[in-house]
Amino acid sequence: MNSTVRDISIISEVSADDFRNAMRRLTGGISVITAGRGKDISGMTVTSVLSLSVEPPALIVSVNRAASSWPLIRRYGFFGVNLLNADQLDIAERFTGKGGLKGAARFAGANWFTRASGVPLLSGALAAIDCEVEEVVERHSHAIIIGRVLDVQLSPRCAALAYWQGQYVAIDRDEDAAKLAEVSVPAGRSRR
Repeated sequence: MNSTVRDISIISEVSADDFRNAMRRLTGGISVITAGRGKDISGMTVTSVLSLSVEPPALIVSVNRAASSWPLIRRYGFFGVNLLNADQLDIAERFTGKGGLKGAARFAGANWFTRASGVPLLSGALAAIDCEVEEVVERHSHAIIIGRVLDVQLSPRCAALAYWQGQYVAIDRDEDAAKLAEVSVPAGRSRR
């Protein structure tokens, strides 16, 4: 089945603030997208990483085309996805550009390695994923990038960093599973 993109003119009265506030209610995992090679590198903090397929391994990331990483992704055709662990809040903040940090300066204070693409990948990330750009769809202010996964490095860590209600939240599988078990509804009963 083929899909078609249509131009549909709908008068929208949803404000940017209302939409932003709605999206803050959606919990998102924190990742740092890295791009470039050598000293020509940059990166950004995002919550917009999704799995596309397992066979072949592919993912989707949404990148603001005004971001400093976008020209590097376009130029080199590769990017890294670094899923942050709960202890990497400082890295998340650094890659938002807090304190005016740009480009290679954002990478200071952490250990990085490379794989096939040459893109910097974060040591100690929950997962560091090396990707090749397979397709780009440009819409509005962003580019939707489909990345073919070239390599995956996994950490034994399990506590993740997430973003919810405008703030960072640590999610620990073991601790949070125990908390959920305490308040869970027994099987077969529903809460009303």
